Amino acid sequence: MSKLETSLAPYEIWFFTGSQNLYGEETLRQVAAQSQEIVATLDDASVVPVKIVWKPVLKDSESIRRAALDVNADDKVIGVIAWMHTFSPAKMWIAGLDALQKPLLHLHTQANVELPYAEIDFDFMNLNQAAHGDREFGYIQTRLGVARKTVVGHASNPLVQSQIADWSRAAAGWQAVKTLKLARFGDNMRYVAVTEGDKTEAELRFGVQVNTWGVNELAAAVEVAEADVAAVDALVAEYEELYDVVPELRAGGERHQSLRDGAAIEIGLRSFLEEGGFGAFTTSFEDLGSLKQLPGLAVQRLMAEGYGFGAEGDWKTAILVRAANVMGAGLPGGASLMEDYTYDLVEGAETILGAHMLEVSPSLTTARPSLEIHPLGIGGKDDPVRLVFTADPGPAVVVAMSDMRDRFRLVANVVEVVEPRAPLPHLPVGRAVWRPAPSFAVSAAAWLTAGAAHHTVMSTAVGVEVFEDFAAIAKTELLTIDADTTLKGFANEVRWNQAYYRLAQGL
Repeated sequence: MSKLETSLAPYEIWFFTGSQNLYGEETLRQVAAQSQEIVATLDDASVVPVKIVWKPVLKDSESIRRAALDVNADDKVIGVIAWMHTFSPAKMWIAGLDALQKPLLHLHTQANVELPYAEIDFDFMNLNQAAHGDREFGYIQTRLGVARKTVVGHASNPLVQSQIADWSRAAAGWQAVKTLKLARFGDNMRYVAVTEGDKTEAELRFGVQVNTWGVNELAAAVEVAEADVAAVDALVAEYEELYDVVPELRAGGERHQSLRDGAAIEIGLRSFLEEGGFGAFTTSFEDLGSLKQLPGLAVQRLMAEGYGFGAEGDWKTAILVRAANVMGAGLPGGASLMEDYTYDLVEGAETILGAHMLEVSPSLTTARPSLEIHPLGIGGKDDPVRLVFTADPGPAVVVAMSDMRDRFRLVANVVEVVEPRAPLPHLPVGRAVWRPAPSFAVSAAAWLTAGAAHHTVMSTAVGVEVFEDFAAIAKTELLTIDADTTLKGFANEVRWNQAYYRLAQGL
């Protein structure tokens, strides 16, 4: 049994410095020393979440190819940063770039910030050639069609560090998805189109394994948990410590058994996921077997710990929730399943109210949630327990994944989570209210034009830049709706992408 890992601490990014043997040992020693200084600057930057590891200067084709193969073989290495300190002839990089299977960031930088005008001689020029060495490297990457992120500027620049940090988080999310096992309990909701998808293509494109287990296998694990009275007692005590538990669910309350049933579901679900090595899962209210409740509280808490989740069998959203949880590790905020539910259409103050039946992660709030029980009109089971709260105000992004038959499409909308204009005393679920960019009308029309799903991941920890890097690494279409979006321009982008992605696949 293994606990799910969401921290970025185990990961490394290797730093490759390009040069050649032309310049002599003294120059190469300076190259090594200066590239180590660049690495130290990045590794010491608090914003960069992954350890940056310096590697010896690369000077010939075979050492470059071997370094790429070493990266591929090491599971803790999630990507490579490459910098051509001097002039590293690009043909030396062909075999290595062709072999590299991990994300690549091209850092176009140099050792010094300012030019020492009074001291520059040709020895200095020989040593500090990144201005054209990196252009040679850029050419061969483009010539080979290598996907990469390009960052320009000195390593000490906060903007450069922020861009590297975003890419690092995206690379970590990609690594998590590439190694993800996802358990589906039941199928997707009957007659629903957008939660369908090609699971084989998902494994080819993203690496994630998506498979189904009968819900009664989960129910059997829950039955075992129910028999462990001490474990249920301990978890109920944890609930009472962390949340405002309503009196009817507390010990001696008339609905206390429902809370114990919810605790047993959490224990059983957690044990099933840990024993199977799963990092994401789905449930369906139409397929609950002998479970006493639709899992609500358990799902909310597991998402807050880093698991991916999709309701109604929506495994594509479960992938995104897991990726977002990893990419946001260590940052304030969180990630959750979300669904655009209804609107406030007061002119000039339009907002979207997002929620779900039960399953919104409490990682979206810093307030103390209320643990409550309420009827659920679908599913035919006992009333489920759930956490009730409102997401904290602040910047966020909502992202959906749709299967477009010949490719997967990601659609992201930059939003601002806001306080509701009035209390919501009769809405007994976790929820968020947000104002979409650039406006409600343009956002909604663009979303519909893209054919984006109604289930999303909401991230309040990382912004759209990280998802853009993730999409680039995954070589997956991403359409972004932000402050600069116009409906005409967006519709054109959808049409252009349709042609591009079909042609890019080849015959």
